[in-house]
Amino acid sequence: MTDANIELKTEERTPCEVWTRVMGYHRPVSAFNNGKRAEHADRCYFTEQPQGVQHRREHLAAA
Repeated sequence: MTDANIELKTEERTPCEVWTRVMGYHRPVSAFNNGKRAEHADRCYFTEQPQGVQHRREHLAAA
């Protein structure tokens, strides 16, 4: 089964509470005021790979 095959009806869904770190501690986004929610929505997310991962993949592909 692939992710494309999964379909949920509205009544099957459950709410997901999103937490984020603010000023050194974790808080639920639902507890933010309107300004902080807008700031949270504007954030950019990225994925950082450890150094050497690309080199290791190239080495394995060449083998």
